[in-house]
Amino acid sequence: MKHLLSLTHPIQLVGGLTIWSIWFVAIYGGLSVACAVAPPDPLRDMWTGINLAVGLATLGAMALLLLLSWAAVLAARRTSVRRECYFGNVSAGIYLFSAGATLFVGYPVIFLPPCL
Repeated sequence: MKHLLSLTHPIQLVGGLTIWSIWFVAIYGGLSVACAVAPPDPLRDMWTGINLAVGLATLGAMALLLLLSWAAVLAARRTSVRRECYFGNVSAGIYLFSAGATLFVGYPVIFLPPCL
């Protein structure tokens, strides 16, 4: 079971997309619930508590994905088994792609007024 947590294991190929999808569902689900329960004043700019929460969640998810990407690169460099090196490098790329997707989706959500 401990080997499954290794960053050179094939299960890591879906790790980045899984983290991104959990973040995506949490952001949009939370945004919908927040807008239904306590919508901010429509005349306010983007500086609301909802945007702050979404921004912090986006930065946290992106930092986690970038950290995992860097750790996967380091794990791939440490191993001498070619197969593990391949899985480490590919999973690092997928973690990096997922971090970019998090920024791409989160940026407009942060800087637009919520609940329009």
